[in-house]
Amino acid sequence: MNTSFPRDQILLASRILLALLFVLMGWSKLTGFEGTVSYMASTGAPVPTVSAIIAIITELGIGLALVAGFLTKPLSILLAVYTIVTAFIGHHYWTFDGMVRYDMWIHFYKNFSIAGGLLALAASGAGRFSVDALRR
Repeated sequence: MNTSFPRDQILLASRILLALLFVLMGWSKLTGFEGTVSYMASTGAPVPTVSAIIAIITELGIGLALVAGFLTKPLSILLAVYTIVTAFIGHHYWTFDGMVRYDMWIHFYKNFSIAGGLLALAASGAGRFSVDALRR
């Protein structure tokens, strides 16, 4: 293996970049809780208040855990599944027309791409710059 390849630095950057969206969205859901519940209701999410709480805990909590590199493999898989499920709940492009349909289509498949990155992170692990590495 090429020892000059900055694997651990790239894994750290990967964790930060993948988690950034979730941390920002989770924080905005928390600080705008009423609006989050309304949005959940508008998408048809089951039990909107509970769905909002789950979204906040998942996005903010797991997002921060990934930045730290804590339980990276299982939490990356969990967040990948969550991201695919939310694509179907929040970005059901097939129910829209015109530019809204196109916008939702982009977001739907963006979620699948993010899930792919999360699964790659689960396969590779957090790297040396992580809580996981400290725990070993």
